[in-house]
Amino acid sequence: MKAVVDDVVIAEADSGDVIEIEGNQYFPPSAIDRSLFEESPTEYRCGWKGDCQYYSIRVDGRWLSDLAWTYPAAPPGAVATVGRDFSGYVAFDKSVRLEP
Repeated sequence: MKAVVDDVVIAEADSGDVIEIEGNQYFPPSAIDRSLFEESPTEYRCGWKGDCQYYSIRVDGRWLSDLAWTYPAAPPGAVATVGRDFSGYVAFDKSVRLEP
């Protein structure tokens, strides 16, 4: 599975390594092209997934704010709910194209 912005692949992983949570596809940390990502100052806390870290993504020389996010330390209850530890996995805004 690939995550693509303006024909630039920003993440790529085997489908079996991607976790779906609430309709979002979470890619493993190793699948992300970190050279394109920068931490955002945007703060968010989910009641059941914990503290969230947003990322802006650089594509074609421009920064696209808050297009990706991760839960760096998913709480044990959230891991139990999902059935897998998704700490550090990265999901994307609906404007990011996902390809099989």
